[in-house]
Amino acid sequence: MSSETLFEFDKSFGIPVAGTDEAGRGPAAGGVFAAAVKFEKVTSGLIKDLEILNDSKKLTSKKRESIYDAIRNNSLNKIVCIEVDEIEKINILNSSLKAMNLACSSIINKPDTLILVDGNRLIKNFNYRQQFVIKGDSKSASIAAASILAKVSRDRYMKRLHEEFPAYNWAKNAGYLTKEHLDAIDKYGLCKYHRPSFLRKHFQKQLDIQSVKY
Repeated sequence: MSSETLFEFDKSFGIPVAGTDEAGRGPAAGGVFAAAVKFEKVTSGLIKDLEILNDSKKLTSKKRESIYDAIRNNSLNKIVCIEVDEIEKINILNSSLKAMNLACSSIINKPDTLILVDGNRLIKNFNYRQQFVIKGDSKSASIAAASILAKVSRDRYMKRLHEEFPAYNWAKNAGYLTKEHLDAIDKYGLCKYHRPSFLRKHFQKQLDIQSVKY
């Protein structure tokens, strides 16, 4: 789908829209990120600059990085991270929705703005108009842009955490439970950036294996 089609989708609502998406719900380490993006002025130049705009998962890391600055410099936007300690307190779904709430609330400058939320859930305790869009990151320019800001920001963040704890190779796996990551957890244990609630099944499995052995 072309970027022009994505922008046309947003325009079809007939009112100002902003999009929001998250990155990092699935990994077992690091915070969860959400971004909100509102394109206030869409020009032919912007559409051309963002001609590869799409769902962040459909773009390579290099391509996401290549349009990150263009998105940030040509929109109202906000990126929010909810860290591990809060994820463990309120769970990952609530953390993701909270990050979206904070990001969106910070960029709304007109009361008639409609927030387009990627997925099938609305933001909790949100005081503005909103509508969820299933697979919105491949339909809406503002959601696709938010998905890229959230993904790039989280990947950069995980590379910084990797420098502090290189044994888990987060620069490569971004905190997802790859075999390499699980092997490192078994060898070195958890660090302060792991989400213990995401690893209960793994540790139970290890206990079950040990009980069979002994």
